[in-house]
Amino acid sequence: MVKRDFWLERINQALLRKNVVWFTGVRRSGKTTLCRQLGDVDYFDCELPRIQRLLDDPEEFFDSRHGRLIVLDEVHKIANPSAVLKIAADHYPRLKIVATGSSTLAATAKFSDTLTDRKRVVKLTPCNAADLSALGHGNLRERLLKGGLPPFLLSPAFDEAAYRDWIDGFWAKDIQEVFKIEKRYGFMKLMELLALQSGGLFEAQSLTAPCELSRQTVMNYLGALEIAHAAVILRPFSSNPAREIVAAPKVYFFDTGFINYFHGRTSLTESDCGPLWEHFVLNEMLSLVPPEKIHFWRDKAAHEVDFVVQGMAGARPIAIECKWKSRQFSENSVSVFRDMYPQSPVIVVASDENGARKKTARRMRDLYYTGLEGLPALLKSFPN
Repeated sequence: MVKRDFWLERINQALLRKNVVWFTGVRRSGKTTLCRQLGDVDYFDCELPRIQRLLDDPEEFFDSRHGRLIVLDEVHKIANPSAVLKIAADHYPRLKIVATGSSTLAATAKFSDTLTDRKRVVKLTPCNAADLSALGHGNLRERLLKGGLPPFLLSPAFDEAAYRDWIDGFWAKDIQEVFKIEKRYGFMKLMELLALQSGGLFEAQSLTAPCELSRQTVMNYLGALEIAHAAVILRPFSSNPAREIVAAPKVYFFDTGFINYFHGRTSLTESDCGPLWEHFVLNEMLSLVPPEKIHFWRDKAAHEVDFVVQGMAGARPIAIECKWKSRQFSENSVSVFRDMYPQSPVIVVASDENGARKKTARRMRDLYYTGLEGLPALLKSFPN
């Protein structure tokens, strides 16, 4: 069994800070496998009625496991998960608990308390660069084609039936059970269109007719997809409303494999790789940076920067451009951004780069080229 050390370290670091960790991520991203790799753990599958009965009396349950590391997998299946985790956080500080689920804590009415200040959150993304190394899967095009859910990535071929089965399970277990959405056709159509338009500006009104939904329902369904980790919503970075886009977000579908599935692709051309690489870079950033810090930038003359990492108040924003090949980078749009934010470093993330290197450019300072392997250290080198 392959160990994904990047995520095991993230969980262990979170457990050093709080005794309750909410470990979340989209279905089949590998949460259960990772939890079983944490070492000497007491593992409980909360889908089983026997485990649900055990947790009806959380004090008796915890008293018998003093000082243990406990995994409560799919904890939302029990009657009162919020109360169980709150009791553990407040009254059993020597216990360590990793609770898993495919949505945020606020997704279901069962969580009357979202455990603010009582937990740490670790959000598992589809496989990032460290995971590819751990899996011994060095074929980047395979990752772009099949996506980052381990069963799909490691399958011998692009398995369209497996993607359909995942979508059916996602609808039944992650959407119906939590959100009680009635309009299956409209929801599924919206999901398809978001995948087909992934990475573009989101215009809710343009989706109402093909989905046969009202604008407000489109927004509600988008919110459900975000909560269930199937969509990533990026807000524009802006400090000058007269020149910059300040309202319209971008929406990215969560995984390149499903983007290809909805496009009907079972192999990739060179022109497919650039947009999919941008998605993979975003996936990497989501494993490194809190999602609320990641934005995009666009001005009203359509100059655009793929991603902007916004730091603490007073810290300079970091501009990130994604290029399949480094020679494709052009300074034009980034130069416009730098005119407005002259102290901002610029990072070009390209598939044909390895470690980070600084490049002297005629029109700008602080220009860096890197592959995904060099991105974590480079991001840490700038205060944010």
